Amino acid sequence: MKVVLDLKVVMDTNVFVSGVFFSGPPYQILNAWQSGEFELVVSQEILGEYRRVGEILGKEHPGVELQPILNFVLEHATVYQSAVLTEPICEDPDDDKFFACALASGSKVIISGDKHLLKVSGYQGIQVLKPREFVDHYLA
Repeated sequence: MKVVLDLKVVMDTNVFVSGVFFSGPPYQILNAWQSGEFELVVSQEILGEYRRVGEILGKEHPGVELQPILNFVLEHATVYQSAVLTEPICEDPDDDKFFACALASGSKVIISGDKHLLKVSGYQGIQVLKPREFVDHYLA
């Protein structure tokens, strides 16, 4: 898979799972990644959350197969060992894994609609963009 943009992106779980199960900007973002328009970076912690939340939604939407997309992520995303954080970044410590991955990978973009992540956009030069903002800025 050839990456068109020299852009590493961390995608929060809600954006990833929304892209799998629904249409709209998250779906556009997943398609753009699958087409090689940017590099998706993840950590083991993020992959675990993708799987856990996806399985919950999978029970509500039995027609959608999550495993093929998770396999694609394992084959085509770049997995990084999370950076060790010396202090909490987000109000919700569970969200820190996205910054830990961005720091480890050198990514400057996290795609998220999560208010805790959006609130700390700019931390160490890492922008947190809502899905629509990412589409408008990078995929337009």
